[in-house]
Amino acid sequence: MNKYIEKVLNDVKTNNYGENEYLQAVEEVLLTIEPVVKKHPEYEKIALLERMIEPERIITFRVPYINDNGKAIVHRGYRVQFSSLIGPYKGGLRFHPSVNQSIMKFLGFEQIFKNALTGLPIGGGKGGSDFDPKDKSEGEIMRFCQSFMTELQRHIGKDIDVPAGDIGVGEREIGYLFGQYKRIKDVYEGGVITGKGLSYGGSLVRKEATGFGLIYFMREMLKYNGNQSLKGKTVTISGAGNVAIYACQKAKEYGANVVAMSDSNGCVYDPEGIDLALIKQIKEQKRGRIYEYLEMHHKAEYIESINEDSPIWEIKTDIALPCATQNELTLNSAKKLVENGLIAVGEGANMPCTKEATEYFLSNNILLAPAKAANAGGVATSAIEMSQNSMRYYMNFEEVDNMLNNIMVNIFNSCKTAADEYNLGNNYIAGANIASFTKLAKAMEAQGIV
Repeated sequence: MNKYIEKVLNDVKTNNYGENEYLQAVEEVLLTIEPVVKKHPEYEKIALLERMIEPERIITFRVPYINDNGKAIVHRGYRVQFSSLIGPYKGGLRFHPSVNQSIMKFLGFEQIFKNALTGLPIGGGKGGSDFDPKDKSEGEIMRFCQSFMTELQRHIGKDIDVPAGDIGVGEREIGYLFGQYKRIKDVYEGGVITGKGLSYGGSLVRKEATGFGLIYFMREMLKYNGNQSLKGKTVTISGAGNVAIYACQKAKEYGANVVAMSDSNGCVYDPEGIDLALIKQIKEQKRGRIYEYLEMHHKAEYIESINEDSPIWEIKTDIALPCATQNELTLNSAKKLVENGLIAVGEGANMPCTKEATEYFLSNNILLAPAKAANAGGVATSAIEMSQNSMRYYMNFEEVDNMLNNIMVNIFNSCKTAADEYNLGNNYIAGANIASFTKLAKAMEAQGIV
């Protein structure tokens, strides 16, 4: 290992002890950019790596609200403003019990590289809270969002930091957050948050963007490797949120047979093909659980999750799309997928494959579309929403979708070009990291020691 990288890795492990997700993300990037660091020994003198892996700012705050029983509840809120090298901080808000500083830093770190790959002028950040919207009333969710924004509004702005949604933060939550921001600031600043409803400044395709973008990237990756396509391929997709739903929709449009989807309790397997309209009804309209699918499709099978290895990865498939959460696809699951004839993986969630699973896929020549490239469609369309807000002009669905498609094609080409330049074959994880790191390093050098 390069001595400079080894030193930085040792230091980051010492200084961030116990922050496993963050350490995993940093290690993946540093190990894959080693050829670039060797080529540029001057980086050590200006502490370029040390500056890049350290957040510019971490904001932690309490979020109190009153539940429906009149009891005061207190949660912890975060905003990690990681890098403003190429634009205002940009990244989602996550409301989920698992949220902690390590996860916020890991997501913010990933966001820097993802946003750089889009080619758009946006920096990287992330935020959220350990609040769980699941099983909360509308009133409780609204009061929590208003309390959260009462503090967050001090730190954001359309040219400073632009949050968006993530797990647990959909269009409903964005509406409550934006309404509170507008109430406090007494100004309509549409570009301060993205993922808004269409009635007050949101963009067409934003809801579909991450899922659509994932499939656009997969299409390019398959085409480049043996002129393959999605047509006729069997696909399994973990998750049943926006990313999974719209990846399913676009995969079906390209002729794939999506046979399984999941939520945190288990998965449904329908060999005749998932009824996406029913999934949308259950998850988007009723906010129900995926096992309800069997009420309409009696021949489908529901498999309950009993451990960390999701049962969805036991199902024979050509293409696996993990779209739920970080580290959901383990080494055991990776071995089962490869044994069953897997040809490609597309990461719809952020870092959904464990380090061991990723290494196993690469060592078995499985095509792997890395999260920071393959799921960049969401933030790319958020940036398009910001542009529309600034212009006071709204594009139609086809215009935004065409822009998204072109961005994802360019992202794949950037990953492929970087991998080719350093003779890394089909290692698009390294390609994505090198392409984005190179852009960020140039910006950091140009701006001096700041």
